[in-house]
Amino acid sequence: MSRQSAETAPASGRILPLTPAEGARITVALAGNPNAGKTTLFNTLTGARQHVGNYPGVTVEKKEGSYQHGSTQVHVVDLPGTYSLSAYSVEEVVARDYLLNERPEVVVNIADAANLERNLYLTCQFLEMGAPMVIALNMMDVARDRGIEIDPARLSALIGVPVVPIIARSGQGKAELSQAVIERARAGGGWRPWDLSYGEDIDAVLLAMVPEIEEAGFLTSLYPARWTALKYLEGDAEVMARGRQADSALAGRLEDAARKLAAHLEQTIATHPEALIADHRYGYIKSILRQGVISHHYDADRLYLSDRIDKVVTNRFLGPLIMLAILFILYHLTFTYSKVPVGWFESLFGWLGNAADTLLPAGPVKSLLVAGVIHGVGGVLGFVPIIMFMFLGIAVLEDSGYLARVAFMMDRVFRIFGLHGNSVMAYIVSGGIAGGCAVPGVMATRTLKSPKERMATLLTVPMMNCGAKLPVMALLTAAFFAAHEAQVMLGLTLLAWTVSLLVAKLLRSTILRGASTPFVMELPPYRLPTFKGLAIHTWERTWQYVRKAGTVILGISILLWAMMTFPGLPAAEQARFAAQRETARAGAPAGAPAQVETGAGELSPAARELKQQLLAIDAAQAQQALRLSIAGRIGTALEKVSRLAGFDWRTNIALVGGFAAKEVVVSTLGTAYSLGNVDPEESTPLATTLARSWTPLMGLAAMVFIMFYSPCFVTVVCIVRETGSWKWGLFSIAFNTLFAFTLATAVYQLGSLVWAG
Repeated sequence: MSRQSAETAPASGRILPLTPAEGARITVALAGNPNAGKTTLFNTLTGARQHVGNYPGVTVEKKEGSYQHGSTQVHVVDLPGTYSLSAYSVEEVVARDYLLNERPEVVVNIADAANLERNLYLTCQFLEMGAPMVIALNMMDVARDRGIEIDPARLSALIGVPVVPIIARSGQGKAELSQAVIERARAGGGWRPWDLSYGEDIDAVLLAMVPEIEEAGFLTSLYPARWTALKYLEGDAEVMARGRQADSALAGRLEDAARKLAAHLEQTIATHPEALIADHRYGYIKSILRQGVISHHYDADRLYLSDRIDKVVTNRFLGPLIMLAILFILYHLTFTYSKVPVGWFESLFGWLGNAADTLLPAGPVKSLLVAGVIHGVGGVLGFVPIIMFMFLGIAVLEDSGYLARVAFMMDRVFRIFGLHGNSVMAYIVSGGIAGGCAVPGVMATRTLKSPKERMATLLTVPMMNCGAKLPVMALLTAAFFAAHEAQVMLGLTLLAWTVSLLVAKLLRSTILRGASTPFVMELPPYRLPTFKGLAIHTWERTWQYVRKAGTVILGISILLWAMMTFPGLPAAEQARFAAQRETARAGAPAGAPAQVETGAGELSPAARELKQQLLAIDAAQAQQALRLSIAGRIGTALEKVSRLAGFDWRTNIALVGGFAAKEVVVSTLGTAYSLGNVDPEESTPLATTLARSWTPLMGLAAMVFIMFYSPCFVTVVCIVRETGSWKWGLFSIAFNTLFAFTLATAVYQLGSLVWAG
């Protein structure tokens, strides 16, 4: 196996000058295998100076950030994790198209030192592209723990690119890597494709194809000529499609040459070009590693620490029990340590509500501020401590590598229900351990190759307990099951998984019938999470929640407040309540009305009784105004059906608002019940108010309905984008809502029978 040197390599494709001046801005792409530590390095380099979006036209996440190294600003693009640059997945296409179209000044190839041979396969493809590269040899500590010693200088000398050993999670080697990146960018030379030999048969075909490609300028503005020829031999569908558009005649000749080679290899050595190319790449890698690059200092039978842990953690019987114990501990710690800060938030918003009630004159502005904003948005923000503790716990599980073990264990279960092992991560991202979001969960289904498995997963991930549902669940749990919060949340999590899998089985047995596909995944080594990584992950997710509460939820809360306030009571109704107040005052002992009006001194028993009568009349008037409002009329109309599940008209208002965003259920309940609370001296937490107004059975039925009914509007839009059809978005709204109402009705009606019995 041989390779031409960089100095003598032919200039296949275009070469761009690359000599950024001192103080210039350079672009660096981070690329590597999944679980190689790419995202950890990205966070270590950029810190909070990053933003997330999507690549144009696809749902693959695009992360960008920047950092300063001396006088040079470095713009970092975190490419999707991929094992190769073939066109088998969206991630592979996105990564290679970005590199070939954008041509960043440097590509930092993050390689897992503990699995170096497999990781260098992607490195070979970067060399063939001609990418100006620096190899970041990550997880050197894990390699040492496994008895693996690597000589970075020797590897650099043999492969011809800078190699920097790092430990991304601790930041070790960060400065050396940054310096190597700057030096590589200033070295110039542009993109120089390197030629790897693939044996006599393939090399002969390449030698015939490359001149013809170069002479015709066939796709050379996009790809190096030899790289294009290799893609034809590998049967790359995307490159071949572009070739037919560019020059159908030449594309046909290249395809014929590829077919003839495939037939020859099949006849002579019973293989095909793509497999032979992969074999030669691994042969080249082995030849490099055997020249003093890597050595082992352990017995062949030695088990790594991660393997020892996995023998217990992923055991068929112990594994699920350990997973349930971890979930219970997560919920227990979350609710135990968040009680005090949640109380602070409740007191703060209670004080703000009282202050606004006292300082502002009666009228629409006061009602908007107190009921619409403070009690509405404040009800959502009051759960920030719970959200933050939950996100912190999930970050620990994710960064430690445990969530990958959960996916591995759950694969056996998912197959029973017609799903794929990759569906597990989509469920977890959506809130399978509470606190996720259905939007990235829906996007995560793109990793599923089977369209039927993908659709079944995509339609059921919104049933997980996402971060938007968490405040509602926490509110209702605190109201009705305060003594068993952790147990109830664990039960709700298990219920969400069970119901989602049963619905998936229903879909896979009816409208989405089809064969299952095999599942292969890599288990990353266990790592000790870093404080910085946990802080970044927790803050990103918590801030997303707070920002949503301050924008989307605020807007919806104001809209719902208006719907719950207008058009107001008719004049005849106002006169009726005014007459009731006058009757109460007239029937009170002398002096009591004046004492109530002035509020001077301690109220006499007669004055206190009169005050209670007047407050009761005011509450009745407020409730009547709410019932006759636009939202009240909608809620009342739905009550004819919703009473089957125990939902009254005020609950219906909140549930309708939840179609926009599930957090709105809390804010709308806060607004609806605060409109009926007219005593300025009483600031009762919403959980206490609901406990007085609902029964525990009503609370349980509401939990079940909220867990499974229609996805929020943003998730529905995402489903439409992923499927390319509004019919699936509308299906998820109608099917999920009908299914959730059926479940809630069953819970309420059966519970009522048991309770009555």
